[in-house]
Amino acid sequence: MNTVLTLESVTTTVEACQSLGVPRSTYYRRQQPAAPKLATRPLHPSSVTDGEKLSIISELTNERFSDLAVPQIHAMLLDEGRFLCSVSTMYRVLHATNMMVERRRQVSRAHHPRPELLATGPNQVWSWDITKLKGPAKWTYFYLYVIMDIFSRYVVGWLVANREHSQLARELIEECCTRQRVDKNQLTLHADRGSPMKSKPVAHLLSDLGVTKSHSRPHVSNDNPFSESNFKTLKYRPEFPERFGSIVDARSHCRDFFPWYNDDHHHSGISMLTPSDLHYGRGPAILEARHQTMLEAFDRNPKRFNGRIPRMADLPTEVWINKPNIEGVIVAS
Repeated sequence: MNTVLTLESVTTTVEACQSLGVPRSTYYRRQQPAAPKLATRPLHPSSVTDGEKLSIISELTNERFSDLAVPQIHAMLLDEGRFLCSVSTMYRVLHATNMMVERRRQVSRAHHPRPELLATGPNQVWSWDITKLKGPAKWTYFYLYVIMDIFSRYVVGWLVANREHSQLARELIEECCTRQRVDKNQLTLHADRGSPMKSKPVAHLLSDLGVTKSHSRPHVSNDNPFSESNFKTLKYRPEFPERFGSIVDARSHCRDFFPWYNDDHHHSGISMLTPSDLHYGRGPAILEARHQTMLEAFDRNPKRFNGRIPRMADLPTEVWINKPNIEGVIVAS
């Protein structure tokens, strides 16, 4: 800009700006003195002053308004012929002074981690649950306790009772562990959060047996999928009645169902083996025999297989309840 001033003595301002490439508007603006900056921004005419804010806070914190909402306080003050400010301004003043907080007591819920259980063989992880069986009249039920091995889907024990009770659960678990010859620190027992599952008698028994206990998260049925699937198979069978006439009928039905489920039911989740075959180690021989049958059929008529040699079904090697994340991706079990 000083150069423009120097050239103005020998030429015009327009020519001086053009020769130096300086916009004339910029040159003229620089010649004007800067407007003084205001020390503080002026308050809007509708703004409340600091004194008014103190009055608002004093009124809102008055003992008589301790259990009232801001709109109710505003209405009561108007009924008394007093207007301090609008409702929204009252809220702004309270927010500015950190007085808008939740005054009610809030429930603090415990954090329940997601169970992640792996079984690579029988009698490593058992799942157990209780389901209701409808009795002869409305609102009457019998209670079916079932413990199953998640690797083989083998039902290791069950009972039908008139009620849910921790002592019954304790006796069933102890009997199953004895029958399956479970050693200490071998087994994890998974269940939901029903009262028998969390009871002290069951917890003490598991501690004595060296069995690790595991529980589902509250209200998450997917954390106990194997027991839920077993109950669905039970209740979707054609012979499952709408109601049982007595507890004797319920027990009789279960005495037929569970041997069928363990010994005759070919389960899609375990390469169409029966739970009993996989649980007691007969699976590899059965899959090998099936494969040989398929190879013989292939030799007789390869065209029926489109020329592709049959592949032997895979024997299950691991079963998860909630397979963990792998590099941020949940792999379905």
